Amino acid sequence: MNILQGPLRALCVWAVLMAPSPLLAQQLGVPQSDVLTISSERLFADSRFGQRVFREIEAESALLADENELIVAQLSKEEKDLTDKRSEMSASEFRPLAEAFDEKVQSHRDSQRAKLDALARHGEEARNQFFEMAQPVLIELLREYGASIVIERSNVVLSSDASDITDTAIARIDAAIGDGSALEDANDK
Repeated sequence: MNILQGPLRALCVWAVLMAPSPLLAQQLGVPQSDVLTISSERLFADSRFGQRVFREIEAESALLADENELIVAQLSKEEKDLTDKRSEMSASEFRPLAEAFDEKVQSHRDSQRAKLDALARHGEEARNQFFEMAQPVLIELLREYGASIVIERSNVVLSSDASDITDTAIARIDAAIGDGSALEDANDK
């Protein structure tokens, strides 16, 4: 009595043919592993997208630093003028001027802090956008390597370098989205 006859045999043959073949993947030069690792920090920082974002933030930070220097110089001059006037005024005349100056200083501090916060948000939003755009590439690599999971390399105690796909992912993401400026320009329209 032959159990593997007819439709059951055809199903078994089909299942064997459709199963991913580690041998075939290794022949194609793609190492097989159930678990892949990636350095998300390097993925972002070494990608063309991440490098563009870092340049933008650096330029905006430099402008903000220049603006801060200008504000500090102006406030220092105002403070000196106010200090010089102090000896010529009574306490009741001086107090409103000093309070107004303190409010001005606090307003500038708040304004500059808000600009720094906005700059930090811009960096975080760009990073989130990058990983959203990179996800299809990472999914394709997951499938290509026959893996079931990609984990953060810094969370791994020990692994072979063959499981790290960071360099491959950077190259593929760069090819897919470049520095991302064209995609952002399209979204702005």
